[in-house]
Amino acid sequence: MLTKRIEKVRKFLDYKKLDAVIVSSVSNIFYLTGISHFSKDEREAYLLITKQNAYFFTTSLYMEEVKRKIKGFTLQQIGRDQSFEDVLEKICQKEKLDAIGFEEHDIRYAEYAWIAEVTENLSPVSLNIRVQKDSDEIEKIQKACDMGDKAFSHALSQIKRGVSEKDIQIQIELFLKQHNADISFRPIVAFGANSSMPHYESSAERKLGNNECVLIDMGAKVAGYCSDMTRTVFFGEPTKEQKDMYQTVLESQQKTIEFLLKDVPSTRYVLAKDVDKITRDYIISKGYPPIPHSLGHGIGIDVHEPPSVSPNSDVVLRTGMVFSIEPGIYIPDFMGVRIEDLVVIEGESLRILTLSSKEIIVL
Repeated sequence: MLTKRIEKVRKFLDYKKLDAVIVSSVSNIFYLTGISHFSKDEREAYLLITKQNAYFFTTSLYMEEVKRKIKGFTLQQIGRDQSFEDVLEKICQKEKLDAIGFEEHDIRYAEYAWIAEVTENLSPVSLNIRVQKDSDEIEKIQKACDMGDKAFSHALSQIKRGVSEKDIQIQIELFLKQHNADISFRPIVAFGANSSMPHYESSAERKLGNNECVLIDMGAKVAGYCSDMTRTVFFGEPTKEQKDMYQTVLESQQKTIEFLLKDVPSTRYVLAKDVDKITRDYIISKGYPPIPHSLGHGIGIDVHEPPSVSPNSDVVLRTGMVFSIEPGIYIPDFMGVRIEDLVVIEGESLRILTLSSKEIIVL
């Protein structure tokens, strides 16, 4: 499996006419090696993939573990005595490497300056090798979604009058850790009018009262892969206005899923921006404000990764792509409703990975 992923990088080199590429992002290093716990804040590892060889650079802190787990890479220790750029220069001279790519969204300017001393023929690249998932990745995402569904059910059982947003957030995190999983991002729990803020920070002071909505946006992380799901429920009977708002969001999502189900056999013609337009236009047609965010995003090792399902996305949706469909309506000082599911395109079918109920839930 990992060998096939390295070959994807080599095809990328041919396409870009590069001799090699430096892989620096922790997520891509995990994808290509299976080692996931390098720090995202400190440079503890790099990869260099050439047309013939693959090099793994890391510090003495990880060398023993890497030796045990990694095959197919030439290991290179870096640290105080021997910097990454020094080792890189020796390899470039030995292999006569000139045109080298680097991850444009990850390499810092200081690192670029160091690498530029090795070769001036540097190319910033977007190494989008994870857009289409293989069967192993999809299985892991499904397990993360299953765990997320269970954590959501647990969260519902904790909702009662007087509980705080932070209480529910903590309950979700605790449940996942107790079940050998982790959070894919800090859960959003928003009561009442707070739910009108899409990226709201949950509060320990905000307590739940009668006849309020509860928006929960959460995800699990299992075996290095993420899930993401949002549901909006009601504590006490919702008003007609609240029900209409909820039903509009649900119907907009259903129309989008139906469109994809109908057109998946010809997804080579379906653009992500056209999928976004279906949902967005429906919500506007019902007299509500436009969605203030993209309809969806890809997910996998990172909770947000390509493809983007947005008004400006010219991405063609293809088999193996896993992405969210998350329409929302947000009315300031009143409430917000968001319903989010993950879907995967598999050959000529579309499968929904998040299975928690979307019927109006009244607690």
